[in-house]
Amino acid sequence: MTLYIDPPTWPGHGRMWSHLISDVSYAELHAFAARLGAPPRAFDRDHYDVPSTSYGQAVRMGAREVGSKELVRLLVSAGLRRPKYERP
Repeated sequence: MTLYIDPPTWPGHGRMWSHLISDVSYAELHAFAARLGAPPRAFDRDHYDVPSTSYGQAVRMGAREVGSKELVRLLVSAGLRRPKYERP
């Protein structure tokens, strides 16, 4: 099981956010997010938005810290990337 999280550098709703992904499956991602306490509404196409207050807990639970560019590279390599706007 390998989950990845980028640093909480994304602002929104008065907080800073990270992105949590799996390079194996969405099922693995959903299971980890549930254990972390992330609500289903935090899932956005191919990742979970995780508030900075949960970042440390995600790392303690086993999520590997990576940069944002590496996170996208991992999603693409795993075939799990779902871009916001797909070209026809």
